[in-house]
Amino acid sequence: MPATFEYKVIPAPAKGRKAPGVKGAEARFAHTLEAALNEMAAEGWEYLRSDILPSEERQGLTSSHTVYRSVLVFQRALQEGEQLDTEPAQAEEAVPDSEAETDEEDGIAPETASEDDAAQGDMDTSGETDAEARPERP
Repeated sequence: MPATFEYKVIPAPAKGRKAPGVKGAEARFAHTLEAALNEMAAEGWEYLRSDILPSEERQGLTSSHTVYRSVLVFQRALQEGEQLDTEPAQAEEAVPDSEAETDEEDGIAPETASEDDAAQGDMDTSGETDAEARPERP
């Protein structure tokens, strides 16, 4: 039976950190990269490759642009009987379950209130506007 692997992707260091005895920008960057690789190896991850991948990001209210991100890819073999963890370790932003729940123009899920909120009086469900609901002050 072929080995089953799990993968982990982390952002590549953007700049080097200062360290005693390490001089120059290239040496600091290499030292920072080496530290990241050694940290992952200590956790049992084997370095596989680095990639530069596109990431679509919002710019302003109505537009978006593509940013290229450098990432480091690691793998490790699953032990026999071990299940593959399909949930990401950390999610930066929540993705709606279906496109029907999002506003087509900007991809934002509409705000909804639960029945509990309405029952607790957190939300006006009477259909009256604020002016109709409050008596006028003299």
